Amino acid sequence: MPDFEYENLYKQKGYKFICGVDEAGRGPLAGPVCAAAVILPDGVEIEGLNDSKKLTEKKRESLYDVIVEKALAYSVAFASVEEIEEVNILNATYLAMNRAIEGLSQSPDFALIDGNRVPFGITVPCETVVKGDGKSCSIAAASVLAKVTRDRLLLEYAEKYPEYGFEAHKGYGTAAHYDAIRKHGVLPIHRKSFLKSFFEGK
Repeated sequence: MPDFEYENLYKQKGYKFICGVDEAGRGPLAGPVCAAAVILPDGVEIEGLNDSKKLTEKKRESLYDVIVEKALAYSVAFASVEEIEEVNILNATYLAMNRAIEGLSQSPDFALIDGNRVPFGITVPCETVVKGDGKSCSIAAASVLAKVTRDRLLLEYAEKYPEYGFEAHKGYGTAAHYDAIRKHGVLPIHRKSFLKSFFEGK
């Protein structure tokens, strides 16, 4: 379970406002990539907080409300499908992370970022943490906000494009999703570059 070991380490070094940063939606065939940044207050307890991938949808939804209520500051941001196509998914993820950090109402003086590569453009001191959403409470909180926000957007897509089943697969490349593309075509919200092998195999 995540804890505050990383946050406490950097607070001992003099940093005060430490944000956790994570993303959701790098792998799907459709929709934007989403990132969140969260600064949690000292000593806060959020029962059940964990890597969003290890939580049920119901648990993520309930944690979302608790995180929003208890966070010192939080921000969620997207990079669009068009940006993903223009600069590739990795750089688009960095764009979203930068936007999330910049959107915080309290400027952080340090960032803990899930992954193993420092995002291009980060202007605050930072450390990457591999599988950080299972180690740092701040990153875990960011992972929940990013995942829930993106899933809610995909539910809106499901209402707009009911024949594609976005409510079930959330844009990921399931057999049902590929079948829907074969039957109904490619949507404006699809990442064309992610479908290259699909088109080549047709």
